[in-house]
Amino acid sequence: MDESIANLPTSHLLGSVPAVISEEIKPAAYEAPNAKMQIFPPANGGNSGGRYQTLGGQSETLEQQPANNWNGFFSISSYQQYFNVDTDVVMNRLMSSLYPISGDFFSKIDANPDLYGLVWISTTLVFLIGSLGNCATYLMHKKSGSTTSWSFDVNYINVAACSIYGYALLVPLAFFFLLQYMGSNTNLVRFWCMWGYSLFVFIFSSILLVIPVEFIRWVIIIATGIASASFVTLNLKSYIQTEDVTISLVAAFVLQMGFALFIKLWFFA
Repeated sequence: MDESIANLPTSHLLGSVPAVISEEIKPAAYEAPNAKMQIFPPANGGNSGGRYQTLGGQSETLEQQPANNWNGFFSISSYQQYFNVDTDVVMNRLMSSLYPISGDFFSKIDANPDLYGLVWISTTLVFLIGSLGNCATYLMHKKSGSTTSWSFDVNYINVAACSIYGYALLVPLAFFFLLQYMGSNTNLVRFWCMWGYSLFVFIFSSILLVIPVEFIRWVIIIATGIASASFVTLNLKSYIQTEDVTISLVAAFVLQMGFALFIKLWFFA
């Protein structure tokens, strides 16, 4: 009787514990070649300079792609680096354009040439010449005592925009290719920067050219042209590395004087 009870199955009863089966469990024999566990997060607060560490103490340098800020000609972010200037820097460069005899403008902009002057000085000059040119013709019309009616000429804005933007963009571009052909090491952005700031003096002269006295107007525009042309010529002289620079300097001076005469004859005649 006791022997039959002992042989009854008891695994289905509540609280019963199954028998322990002694079986040797072997670990997996396969291991990936050269596999090492990585330490995460990396040392130094996660800033490991592009490396990760392993338990074996070895480190591997990850290949880093160089930073490229150019996102295409039609992307605004591509030109952001050329407007990275503050008020003090812009004011310093504006004042330098009014003192042409120093000839050190390229040394000031060498580390950070900007296109601020090219864009905003040119834009300011477009609207000033367009509006003040009409104002000057009105004053001359009143002074002459003419009985004909005077009308605002909207074409002044169109002509001013085409001439000023075209001059500020194309003339530096032409000198860039010319000096490259002559063997000089040039930079187009620096040329655009310098020619843009060279137009700053015309903002003051356009205000004075409203005076309805023809002799004073000619004195103002000639003085303005000489100041702007001297600024461009002297800075080019200090920047050009070729031996024969006479033709380039004369061409720059003549073009700047011609631009000043164009403003006088077209807008303030």
